[in-house]
Amino acid sequence: MRNSNKKGKKLPIWALISIAVAVLLVIGGGIIGYATWTEARDEKAAQKAADTFIAALEKQDYAAMSEVVSEESLTEIEYTKKSMAERYETVYGGIGAAELTVSDLKLAQDEETDQYTLSYTVSMETALGSLDEKLYETTLSQIENEYQVDWNTHLIFPDMEPTDKISIITTVGERGDLLDRDGSPLATEGTSWQAGMQPSALGEDDQRTTNLEKIAETYDVTIEELENRLKQGWVTPDSFVPFKTMTKDAELPQVAGVVYQEITARTYPLNEAAAHLIGYVGEVSAEDIEKDPTLRTGDSIGKSGLEATYDERLRGQKGGRIEIQTSDGELKTVLQETEVQNGEDITLTIDAEMQQAAYDQLTGESGSAVFMNPTDGSLLALVSTPSYDANLMSSGISSEDYQAYAEDPKSPFLARYAAGYAPGSTFKVVTAGIGLDAGTIIPEETQKITGLSWQKDASWGDYKVTRVKDTPSVNLADAFAYSDNIYFAREALEMGREVYEAGLANYVFGEDLKLPIAMNPAQISNSGTLDSEGQLADTAFGQGELLLNLIQQAVTYTPFANEGNLVYPKLTADQETAEPKQVVSPESAAIIKEDLVQTVQKEYGSSHKLAVIDQKTAAKTGTAETREAETEGEDAETNGFLLAFDAENSSYLIVSMIEGKSSGTVIDAMLPMLEKMDTY
Repeated sequence: MRNSNKKGKKLPIWALISIAVAVLLVIGGGIIGYATWTEARDEKAAQKAADTFIAALEKQDYAAMSEVVSEESLTEIEYTKKSMAERYETVYGGIGAAELTVSDLKLAQDEETDQYTLSYTVSMETALGSLDEKLYETTLSQIENEYQVDWNTHLIFPDMEPTDKISIITTVGERGDLLDRDGSPLATEGTSWQAGMQPSALGEDDQRTTNLEKIAETYDVTIEELENRLKQGWVTPDSFVPFKTMTKDAELPQVAGVVYQEITARTYPLNEAAAHLIGYVGEVSAEDIEKDPTLRTGDSIGKSGLEATYDERLRGQKGGRIEIQTSDGELKTVLQETEVQNGEDITLTIDAEMQQAAYDQLTGESGSAVFMNPTDGSLLALVSTPSYDANLMSSGISSEDYQAYAEDPKSPFLARYAAGYAPGSTFKVVTAGIGLDAGTIIPEETQKITGLSWQKDASWGDYKVTRVKDTPSVNLADAFAYSDNIYFAREALEMGREVYEAGLANYVFGEDLKLPIAMNPAQISNSGTLDSEGQLADTAFGQGELLLNLIQQAVTYTPFANEGNLVYPKLTADQETAEPKQVVSPESAAIIKEDLVQTVQKEYGSSHKLAVIDQKTAAKTGTAETREAETEGEDAETNGFLLAFDAENSSYLIVSMIEGKSSGTVIDAMLPMLEKMDTY
């Protein structure tokens, strides 16, 4: 029997070589693939660390930056994550660093060491303006599969060593003045007292605590605020640490640890007479600094009125130097140096004498007055009463005094010239202008009216239009003189809603008058249209849902002093305004102007009290109901209005109002001033 076992055949040498090569290729490919994968992984991790660090830097989130910083690099310079973040806060916060922007970000790997290098450029704003771009460079360390940024103080500023310090010396330029049209100051530099603490005089331990409590109580500040001021980096035992500004004539309490020095301070020559318009300055708050990090504790900025609106122009630019110094205080590097720039003087159209006179005439009332040149739009006076002490607000009002203002039911902080009111019968000039141009009002035509009330028909229900004088036959001139509501309501109904609304659209309703004063647009109604006959009738004599502030009213009435041209207002000498527009024909404007002159000159005219003025004057009074009488025999609550202008030269136009009073009261208040308008 044959043996079936056979010996295996040996593979030829070429086959063995092929297999070996294949195995080596597989192993080599795996090694190369793994190396490529790890390299990509490392690059991705390094980029992530760099991006996180840079994003946090731009947000100035220093705590987040510290989370991607290597512990080893911090330990080398005896820092911790916490102290690193605090150092950024101290240095960048001290110089007012803001708007940090990173550019030219590069992440490169050294081919020999495989170490990643991060470089980038930073631009920023400081309290002295734009700082020149700085170039930064550092390395990244691999910690397991992640990367962290190697940090030292060179990443705050390139030349900064761990023991170096930053010094900022600033010079504040003079704040610009707000001037009246003749150059008289409305806001300027004066003098006041500044109370400050001398740390060495406060004592130690319990004595220090007792003295701070006394200071807080005496000057109406908090102990926390006092402590924060004493903790500022520049404070030494003998420093003057300011904490309160006081008016020049204020009493100066003698309190342990407190000394005084005279300083220049913002003052307001007209004070209450122009407080709502001019506003006041005050020391920056923490919220102000948060909004604008270039500000520093102790800086003053505009807090209200034109002081706030024009703050940047008035404030100018700080000057000074930002330095890196050694621990011994020796100059190492000048990071930034700028020259101080004084603020800009701004000339207003306001007449200081006229402003003061109008305020004096309204003192004791809740009222307002707007004087305007109807030919060029210059606002000559903007007055609101009651008012507040702007000098006291600027120097540092006590919480008790501020609370008294805030809780006053007469609202002394309210700028009444910018608040919306129903204008009452002064608005009849607008209705007349629309009707005359539409041809529905014929000046000589009379209306036959019986009684003191009227309604179109029974569909009006209980609603009726009322008037003051029972005059059976009324033409346009008499309707102005008697201020006849029924006449104007009927004329509006005759011209119809479409014609009337089209006429109103020529005026300033819904427009932005481009003034540096906060105000809502004028409205003809809440919905923007006149939705019923009753509303149409009410609007015709200045009631309904009609709302205009006194500035808007003055602008609206300029056509009747200016040959039918509506002139836009301006408050600064250099302000450009929209071109005047013809809203009433010259012929219609002339008719209304003459009728308003007759309303003054006729003995039965509603504005006849003004006839004593030695100047041809056109005027219309108005009384707008703010609340109907709740019981029979009770008078409705009203606001009184006066429109008056120079009918000879159109040198001025005034709209004045007193809350809760009749139009006769407004005339009595303004008459002494109007009698001498030619002297301003």
